[in-house]
Amino acid sequence: MEPTRVIISGGGTGGHIFPAIAIANALRRMEPGCEILFVGANGRMEMEKVPAAGYKIVGLNISGMQRGSIVKNLALPFKVIGSLQKALKVISDFRPDVVVGVGGYASGPLLIAASWKKVPYLIQEQNSYAGITNKNLGRKASKICVAFDDMGQFFPVDKILKTGNPVRKEVVNITNKHFEGAELLKLDPLKKTILVTGGSLGAGTLNKSMEKHLQEFIDNDVQLIWQTGKYYYEGIMERLGYNLHPNIRVLEFLNKMDLAYAAADVIISRAGAGTIAELCLIKKPVILVPSPNVAEDHQTKNAMALVKNNAALLINDRSAEDTLVREALQLLKDEKRSEELSENIGKMALPEADDLIAREVMKLAGWRN
Repeated sequence: MEPTRVIISGGGTGGHIFPAIAIANALRRMEPGCEILFVGANGRMEMEKVPAAGYKIVGLNISGMQRGSIVKNLALPFKVIGSLQKALKVISDFRPDVVVGVGGYASGPLLIAASWKKVPYLIQEQNSYAGITNKNLGRKASKICVAFDDMGQFFPVDKILKTGNPVRKEVVNITNKHFEGAELLKLDPLKKTILVTGGSLGAGTLNKSMEKHLQEFIDNDVQLIWQTGKYYYEGIMERLGYNLHPNIRVLEFLNKMDLAYAAADVIISRAGAGTIAELCLIKKPVILVPSPNVAEDHQTKNAMALVKNNAALLINDRSAEDTLVREALQLLKDEKRSEELSENIGKMALPEADDLIAREVMKLAGWRN
C-alpha cells in the first residue's frame, strides 16, 4: 500500500511551529512510513526548527503586511502571486493526499493552492478569535480543529471539531520535578517562586515590570525565575549588574522549560494559544498579560476564555508595569485562590490534541482506524 502523503503548512512563531511538529510526530506514530513535507516562509523560524525536528521543508517567499509602511508593502502582491505559483508546483510535485494549515504566512497560499487542486485540507485554528485568512479559508476546508468553544461565529459549525492545541510533551511533563527544577536553577526548593516568561523573543512589558519592582521580590523573600528573551537580556543585565541577589534568576532563554514550570508556584505569561495549552496541562496559578501587538487582539480573547472560567487572572498590558508584581505576590500568599485557579485551569486541558488532529488528517487521506 502507498504511504499517506501529507503537507503541513505555516509557521512564523513557535506558537505555530511546535504544534505543527507535534501533529507530524503523531502522524508518524500512527503510520511510521507516512511521507510528510512542511511548507514555510523563507527567513522565518520554521526554516531552522523543522529540519532540526527531522522533517523536510520548502520555503515560500511570503511575508505579512507591514503596518505603517506603504513602501514595504509594494512588493506584497508579487510575493503572493509568486508564492501561489510555487505552492501549486509543490502540490503537483509532492501529490499530497491531504494538506494541513496551522496558521502563519505560508499557510494561506498553500491552502488556496490545495483548494484549486481539489486536495482536501484541514485547518488547525489555535486562537479563540480566528484571523481573516483562516475565516476565508474555512469555507472550503474539510475539517477545522479548534481549541476554544464558540468558534461557530467564524466557521461552518458542521466542520468544527474541538481538539485543543498540540503541545510539546516534554515541556508539560513536570511530575516530581520540583526539586530537580530548583536545583538546576540554583534556587531554594522550600521558598515560594514566581516564573515570568515572555517566550523566546521576550516581552518588553513583562521585563519592565520585573525590573521596576525587583526589590519587592527580595523584600518578600520570594524567588524569581525571569526569562527575558534574547533582545532584552544584555541590556537588563548591564543595568542590574551581574552580581544579583540569590533569590533572582535572570535568563535569556529557558532550555528546560519543564523544570522551570516545575519549580514555580505562580506563573506570569503572555497569552499565546500554544502557551495557554501548555499552562492548562501544567495546572498552576497563572497571571496572563496579553500582548497588544497581535492581529485582532487575539491574545486578550484567548485569556478571556480562561478568565470567564475562573481559570486565570488577567492584567492588561497598560497597567502591568504598576500592578503586575503586586498582584503576583498577593496571589502567591492567597493559597485558597491559588488552589482554585489551579483546579479550574486543569479542567480546561485537552491533552490528546496531537493524536485527535492526526486521526482527522488520516481520515481525510482515506485512512480508517
